[in-house]
Amino acid sequence: MSRPAHWFIRGRLKTRQLLLLVSLADEGNLHRAAQTLNMTQPAASKLLKDLEDALQVSLFERLPRGVRPTWYGDAMIRHARMVLASLDQAHDEVEALKAGHIGRVSIGAINPPALALLPGAIAQAKREHPGLRISLDVETSPVLLDRMTQGLLDIVVARLGADRDKRMFHYEHLTEEPISAMVRNGHPLLAETGLRLADLASCGWIVPPEGSILRHRFDLMFQEAGMPPPDNIIETTALLFMTRMLQRSDQVAVVSAEVASYYAAHGMVSVLPLALSCDMDAFGIITRRDRLPSPGARVLMRTLKDACLTTYGLSLTQDASPA
Repeated sequence: MSRPAHWFIRGRLKTRQLLLLVSLADEGNLHRAAQTLNMTQPAASKLLKDLEDALQVSLFERLPRGVRPTWYGDAMIRHARMVLASLDQAHDEVEALKAGHIGRVSIGAINPPALALLPGAIAQAKREHPGLRISLDVETSPVLLDRMTQGLLDIVVARLGADRDKRMFHYEHLTEEPISAMVRNGHPLLAETGLRLADLASCGWIVPPEGSILRHRFDLMFQEAGMPPPDNIIETTALLFMTRMLQRSDQVAVVSAEVASYYAAHGMVSVLPLALSCDMDAFGIITRRDRLPSPGARVLMRTLKDACLTTYGLSLTQDASPA
């Protein structure tokens, strides 16, 4: 009988070695890492040497005052964090099932679907399974995908950038993300007819920080119209601050059209009647190809797809596997 691929690392790898890799990365020192794991330094050295011998590479550079990961070490540390996170989740899931619960699920989303899609999906999941523990992160797409890569999120609703390894993720397209400008109720610009981008050039703006995709496209929009980007700006993505600031000033905020519509529907702001040419790329539901979904993740995935029908008019194929 032939041995499976990578049998040597599967057969010889110890959980303590994974813990040691992560501890060495965090501490940068073999002595402190050994203390953290409650083992002697010689024992830690042997664990590391055994792993390096199995892989036939050096995982750390030995420095006068510590250690530094090599490229091989960085790769192993990243995967060690993922494996340990997965083991933690396995333990939590088993404990929840022993207690009669369906378990837990962690989901991340960017602002538009967090406002429009997730409340309905999560409400349905909790109605069906009150004991299901759901944690939600609302962040930018790069942050959410980093957390998913580390094994910290089961499902992400975000954009899958060109810089990501598509082989790792399964992506289901949802919708495009148009951009709107929102202002306080009663803002002078709301009385203008035939509003143009040039009419807003001298306004104070609330915009995302430099380095973000939306900020790049916002600046580019003005440049393509033959104008310099506004220099009277406040940089933030904090929606609570943004809406409060709009109510106290004549600033103009550039946000997702879905976010702007949400706050306008609640009477907090108004949306300027102006089409902005800085739309964001589409977003979708993202999962890991190399991980089987937990029972809780399957439940939330099903209710997410149910909510897509009412929110976006999309009928997505449901997973046939039982929840």
